[in-house]
Amino acid sequence: MAIEIEHKFLLKNDSWRQQVESAVIFKQGYLSSQPTSSIRVRISNTQAWLNIKSATIGTQRHEYEYEIPFEDANEIIDLLCTKPIIEKTRHYINNNGHIWEIDEFHGVNEGLIVAELELSELNEWFEKPEWVGEEVTEHVRYYNNNLAKHPYSQW
Repeated sequence: MAIEIEHKFLLKNDSWRQQVESAVIFKQGYLSSQPTSSIRVRISNTQAWLNIKSATIGTQRHEYEYEIPFEDANEIIDLLCTKPIIEKTRHYINNNGHIWEIDEFHGVNEGLIVAELELSELNEWFEKPEWVGEEVTEHVRYYNNNLAKHPYSQW
């Protein structure tokens, strides 16, 4: 069983941009978003994945991810996924041994930027950089599957 332990935060300012080590553009669409789980297809550069995630609210959720053919993923997103599609740039920052993922959304979610941190243990200690603000892990409106249904531009 695959368990994801993740914290999600808003940002206080843009000073994080000076620490970015790399970035990747993602496009993802949802095939299903139920009270118990979501199924999405994600594309990045020339790779694609099918992802199944439990809809549990909080820091710990079940997550399963499988690589799929890139061409199939594009077709699935274009033909089968609920619109709008999630588009974002994920920026990576290494801070004291932890990799922070800063998601800068585009399209109908333009203007939303959140920081995510995946941990290997539930009670693992981590240092919050000075640019990290309020934790929104428990706020479902910031989950990608909800942003596909209720885009940031409509808040």
